[in-house]
Amino acid sequence: MAKRSPKKPIARRRGRPRVHREAWTKVSVVMFERQVLELDRLTTAIRTRTGAHLTRAEVIRALLDALTESRLDVTAVPSGAQLKRLLVQKLS
Repeated sequence: MAKRSPKKPIARRRGRPRVHREAWTKVSVVMFERQVLELDRLTTAIRTRTGAHLTRAEVIRALLDALTESRLDVTAVPSGAQLKRLLVQKLS
């Protein structure tokens, strides 16, 4: 009779649980302090109002996906400042 090896416990992953359903890449982006503070203010307001814990990254990904899905042609915009003006105009 073959000896059975003891069951090994399932190894738990460290950190947050994986929630992404598609391939992803970690990217470092330099942001102004005021932008980080605004992301924090926004995520805190969402958590206070809804109980949902959105991360800074989720907000940034949602904004980029919304821009992509809007089909707004931004290919002729020569600067970040002009891109911002165009987006504010379209969102207002």
